[in-house]
Amino acid sequence: MEMPELVTLDQVTKSYDHKFPALQDVSFTLQKGEFVFLTGPSGAGKSTLLKLLYMEEFPDSGKVTLSFQDGETYSAPGLSRGRIQRLRRKLGVVFQDFRLLTDRTVFDNVSFALEITGLSGESLRQRVFEVLGQTGVVHRARAYPKQLSGGEQQRVALARAIAVEPYLLIADEPTGNLDPKNARAVLNLFQEIHARGTSIIMASHNFALMQSLPYRVLQLDQGQITSK
Repeated sequence: MEMPELVTLDQVTKSYDHKFPALQDVSFTLQKGEFVFLTGPSGAGKSTLLKLLYMEEFPDSGKVTLSFQDGETYSAPGLSRGRIQRLRRKLGVVFQDFRLLTDRTVFDNVSFALEITGLSGESLRQRVFEVLGQTGVVHRARAYPKQLSGGEQQRVALARAIAVEPYLLIADEPTGNLDPKNARAVLNLFQEIHARGTSIIMASHNFALMQSLPYRVLQLDQGQITSK
């Protein structure tokens, strides 16, 4: 039985500075519970597409819709700032460059994401240690990002992203700065998170990793989907 749609892009076009479109007439769906890879050469539009999902960017034309299991639906363009903030609390985002707060410990980086949702006290503490345990960095809870290896930093970034139990996990080249061993280990963590029911869309250049897994691959080239 086909699962309901979580993400729908309908004829989406996005340009910057009125130049050649970063995305041109892009349409696709991501179903609830699905893991999808997004690939293509540099400049193909991968990061732009992901930014449309967490609404850092908005389409010039067409429509982006996210429909969650709690019954809430968010469509752009046209969302208010408050609705965008509400949407982002249901998403987890992981970046290639980690984007950890360098003046905060590992524990504090993860707890900060939870504090925004209103969690506090012992419940917050337990959740932080739970996700640090899941991602294998609980022993680094009191360390600062500069004291961590690249692989450890990405595990912390992943812990922060899943702490809020997102409906959708968005990852932009999360293994791009890692050596092959750490890249495989981080991807294994994404597989475990997916197995627990989280939907994932991941941009990647790592064809070997993608080919080793049974997930759908969306191919972007010059702002257009060439295979899906």
